[in-house]
Amino acid sequence: MATASHFQTPEEAKSDAPLEAVVVRFAGDSGDGMQLTGGQFTLSTALAGNDLATFPDFPAEIRAPQGTTFGVSAFQINFGSSAIETAGDAPDVLIAMNPAALKTNVGDLKPGGLIIADEGEFGARNLAKAGYESNPLDDDQLARWQVIRLNISQLTLDAVKPFGLGNKEALRCKNMWTLGLALWMFDRDRAPIVQWLKSKFAKAAELAEANIAALNAGHAYGETAEMGGQVTQHHIGAAPVEPGLYRTVTGAEAISLGLVAGARLAGLPMFFGGYPITPASAILHHLSRLKEYGVTTFQAEDEIAAIAASIGASFAGSLGVTSSSGPGIALKTEAMGLAIMTELPLVIVNSQRGGPSTGLPTKTEQSDLYQAVYGRNADAPLPVIAARSPADAFDCAIEACRIAVQYMTPVILLTDGYIANAAEPWKVPDMGSYEPFPVSFQEEAPGEGEAVNPYKRDERLKRVWIKPGTPDLMHRIGGIEKNVGTGHIDYAPENHQAMTDIRADKVLGVAKSCPPQDVCLGGEGGRLAVVGWGSTFGPIHQAVRRARRDGKDVSHIHLRHIWPLPTNLGDLLRSYERIIVPEMNKGQLKTLLRDQYLVDARPVTKVSGQPFKIAEIEAAIDEALG
Repeated sequence: MATASHFQTPEEAKSDAPLEAVVVRFAGDSGDGMQLTGGQFTLSTALAGNDLATFPDFPAEIRAPQGTTFGVSAFQINFGSSAIETAGDAPDVLIAMNPAALKTNVGDLKPGGLIIADEGEFGARNLAKAGYESNPLDDDQLARWQVIRLNISQLTLDAVKPFGLGNKEALRCKNMWTLGLALWMFDRDRAPIVQWLKSKFAKAAELAEANIAALNAGHAYGETAEMGGQVTQHHIGAAPVEPGLYRTVTGAEAISLGLVAGARLAGLPMFFGGYPITPASAILHHLSRLKEYGVTTFQAEDEIAAIAASIGASFAGSLGVTSSSGPGIALKTEAMGLAIMTELPLVIVNSQRGGPSTGLPTKTEQSDLYQAVYGRNADAPLPVIAARSPADAFDCAIEACRIAVQYMTPVILLTDGYIANAAEPWKVPDMGSYEPFPVSFQEEAPGEGEAVNPYKRDERLKRVWIKPGTPDLMHRIGGIEKNVGTGHIDYAPENHQAMTDIRADKVLGVAKSCPPQDVCLGGEGGRLAVVGWGSTFGPIHQAVRRARRDGKDVSHIHLRHIWPLPTNLGDLLRSYERIIVPEMNKGQLKTLLRDQYLVDARPVTKVSGQPFKIAEIEAAIDEALG
């Protein structure tokens, strides 16, 4: 997705525009360019100063048969002049490019919502592929909604006819025609999109001009055609936020920038070893463009090679980073044990997806919490943190880097498919406000008669970090248990007990350097706490806000540090009569909380591959309060 930047002036920050929000969903075949259309509409929305959240929803098949329901690609955006926390429960507007897109998405549309359908694609063959026995545009199947039928395909062909494109090439421009209409509907500027098209097709001027013509034609159609009272131009004012420079950012972009920032704050070069896997691949793509910041990227032949190379880079004095999704994390597990035994800093990013096995490769889930906290052989704890939104992923990546180098340990950073692909505005931070955590390597040789001990520790139980090749500091580390006092290989039972305890205590000590758990919304203590982690933040926060507005005694607690848990969390949870834990798995955080604090945490689970809706959390709150 293209990135938009917007400088929020003090005047805009004091905007008193009416608080309103609109949810628009673009849906079509996976070859119709819906992600590109949604991304460019997001760009124009960000430039208008609106707050926003997006939800790209990809088909799992690389290229499903055209016109089928399992090949539908959708992009939803919720934007407005008020604070936006989620991509929205239900669209106000659905733009459906074919019958399959309509059938797959129309059930989510608000009653009375607007459907804009490309009737040029509603022929007998496409209707049959989508499972329609009759054309829904011609009967009462869509009576609950307002329907505008436009022959977008033909209107696009007419708009690009002067450029001499073939029929297939010309129809590829219909997403730009659709985008032009949407830009008109919400009073958006076309200029940034025109500039983007000229840049994208710099080596194919006729394609640039054809797409620009389609964009302008869709916009002009909105201006001149009398489509009925349902379709009017509507302006939504800028959202009131703090003054400053804002840009749209996806979770993958934010993690990439945060990793680079974390390495710079540590004073280290960064090495990233990765292997392509959905939805984690974007991190490798972004980091490969940041070489000028001391970043080396390596696309390995497999997941094991990727993490092994990153461990080697950490041994050599760089900050090693690797990323994957659940299946790839499973393959990396043995090497994680090596990083724990050698006590080397390593950041492991897990962009979770639906599973098990290949599962739902393009859908979102939070099912890897057990894997992150417990999923290694033997007693092998490591810190685990979780980002709650695309913008939050930046700070979480810095935090992962800090913990890794300050405690000489691998760290897992959890995101998911929703965070990785979704976009939201992010206030570009002043990096001068971040506290550096520079690394100190051991360079001084031991005194006379003393041996080099790579497992010599400080008060945090962090071992020393020695760059290989440092004069008089030749040393050996590896996967076999080491002696507490010397770092030599030692199989003694009492030594293994001591080293296992030290590694566990070191990780538990991470909590002392982390802030205590806060209450995001509500008070400390009361009838009900809704506890979440990761991308459930938005729907939980909105649901709790609505419940409190109705006078209900409910609070929202959201965890960033999953392991070790915050030092005050047990007392905080015990101050509530009831606890519910919404998560996109079968209740993994709920089990962890019960285990650690013996509290009666109740699960609210969802494993459909789709994020929670606000209404689902509201219903869970009402049920918990009786």
